[in-house]
Amino acid sequence: MGSRASFDFAIVGAGIVGLACALAATDRGRRVVVIDRDERANGASVRNFGFVTVTGQAEGEMWRRARRSREVWEHVAPVASIAILQRGLLMVARRPESAAVLEAFAATEMGEACRLLTPGELRRRQPEITGADMTAALWSPHELRVESRNAIPLLAAWLEARGVVFRRQTAALAVETGKVFTSQGMIETQAIAVCPGDDLVTLFAEHIATHGLERCKLQMLRLADPGFRLASPVMSDLGLIRYAGYAALPEVAALRERLMAEQPDHVAHGVHLIVVQGEDGELVVGDSHHYAATPDPFASEAVDKLILEELSAVFGRPPPAVTQRWTGTYAYGPSPVLLETPLPGVRLVMVTTGAGASTAFALGEEVIDELLAEGEA
Repeated sequence: MGSRASFDFAIVGAGIVGLACALAATDRGRRVVVIDRDERANGASVRNFGFVTVTGQAEGEMWRRARRSREVWEHVAPVASIAILQRGLLMVARRPESAAVLEAFAATEMGEACRLLTPGELRRRQPEITGADMTAALWSPHELRVESRNAIPLLAAWLEARGVVFRRQTAALAVETGKVFTSQGMIETQAIAVCPGDDLVTLFAEHIATHGLERCKLQMLRLADPGFRLASPVMSDLGLIRYAGYAALPEVAALRERLMAEQPDHVAHGVHLIVVQGEDGELVVGDSHHYAATPDPFASEAVDKLILEELSAVFGRPPPAVTQRWTGTYAYGPSPVLLETPLPGVRLVMVTTGAGASTAFALGEEVIDELLAEGEA
């Protein structure tokens, strides 16, 4: 079956987690091969916002990983010709209960450098946010946003120019210590990182099964240029009950109760609002969350209407025309990261929440450093 090749590191999967591992291994002077079954990235890494979110990540490891990953994006983006399109975050509150959550968050360690805004200060910062029920906002300077559908291919191309070998349209069929058996032959390697995205059954399915994972389907929309520019991405208070950094606060209980009374359909469909803007002025808006072992591929018009309804409530105007609709999926589980050692010299690595772009670079460094230390032991 095909030929043999030898590398220091083999990475299975060319999504953001796999590319992050490849970057870390290359930075440490290792010869790297990345194996992926597709000709180009087409999964979660290119279907989400490209929004590198620090504020709102779970306290502890996820928050630390997000801060480190943001630093890596700052370094990598200019040398890989990736445009950073927006910076910061406006989290707007439409209810007094939401303002209480933002105040509590700002008082934590994770609220460092964030600033609470009055409705007047919010409108001076972003005049187009004219929803009548604004009570407060949180401004965070920590975030950045890239266009994921462009950034992932550009990152891969830059890694390839640095010597990373890509084996595209190549299936990884089995993994042993020091060996990856692929549809194009066997690869011998000192260490292996398996980064399967939301593929829960091909490699190490027995390990994945013990973590209670499923797949989360999200709906996304691209809207025509609204005629104004967003200084930063915008989120609404629906996100306060979904992002763990806020949702763990005691003040969230009252907000959740009110949201379930006032917007039960939004809560039931896991809708929260994120609005980002591209260089062409078009908005990328989402999203929703539905969970299943195999989510159906069909987008619901009713769910899209819920997303657009929240957009209109925040901006106080009808939404621009929809120019594109799509769905995405990612692995989801009770813990935000799955990191296991199924075999000596092998790591199974999955971001099991929608925070791949936000945390993968730090996670990749951890994985590669662990494997290097194991090889030297």
